[in-house]
Amino acid sequence: MLATYSIGEPNGRPPILIAHGLYGSARNWGVIAKRLSDTRQVVTVDMRNHGQSDHVAPHDYPAMAGDLAEVIEGLGGPVDVVGHSMGGKAAMVLALEHVDLVRKLIVADIAPVTYSHTQQGMIDAMRAVDLSVVETRGDADRQLANFVEDQGVRAFLLQSLDVRGKVWRLNLDQLEADMDAIIGFPEVSGVFDGPVFMLSGAESDYVTHEHRPEIKRLFPAARFVKIPGAGHWVHAEKPREFEAACRAFLDA
Repeated sequence: MLATYSIGEPNGRPPILIAHGLYGSARNWGVIAKRLSDTRQVVTVDMRNHGQSDHVAPHDYPAMAGDLAEVIEGLGGPVDVVGHSMGGKAAMVLALEHVDLVRKLIVADIAPVTYSHTQQGMIDAMRAVDLSVVETRGDADRQLANFVEDQGVRAFLLQSLDVRGKVWRLNLDQLEADMDAIIGFPEVSGVFDGPVFMLSGAESDYVTHEHRPEIKRLFPAARFVKIPGAGHWVHAEKPREFEAACRAFLDA
């Protein structure tokens, strides 16, 4: 079962379900969820092996899509789905395998393809932090700085640190074991004909022109929009623009 967090009241309009990316959690999306909840219910989740959700195997997209389907069925589905990066891939598999549960789909800065870059370095960096001597988030940040230069990335990772419990709220062993599945994309039969919004950062190289034929094959109605000045963390870097673009698409 996934840990879920709901904001806003059910009001007859389809709820919005938000799925975060690798090493993230529902709390990364708190501000955007709160803003979007002015017109309908918004549900954020901790994906499996993240946050407060269960540590389980496998960590692959059919399993993650199944988790999301369970949540949507509990909401009485169908819903509108927003997914970023890993959560975007899970949302795409959800739409392809559970067509009846998704009304509209927003995919934030990811394509349904296999990428060559591994995310193993972040796991190595988190493992390198000696949690036994960590008393504050600042203690952990100073250690992490030896391995991760970007302060923003460190702040993001540290949201998944339980300082008091001296433990990462991430199943690092399982994420490492399934890294090939995470950077890959499964063979999925079927097509999702519903509205799809591929919303990317203009400074990101995660969704390229070369990816478009495969996206259109699986999602014939896909539209493409890039947010200027944003990279892969498009929702964090340009939250107002991201929210406005999502709202326009979902309310159309």
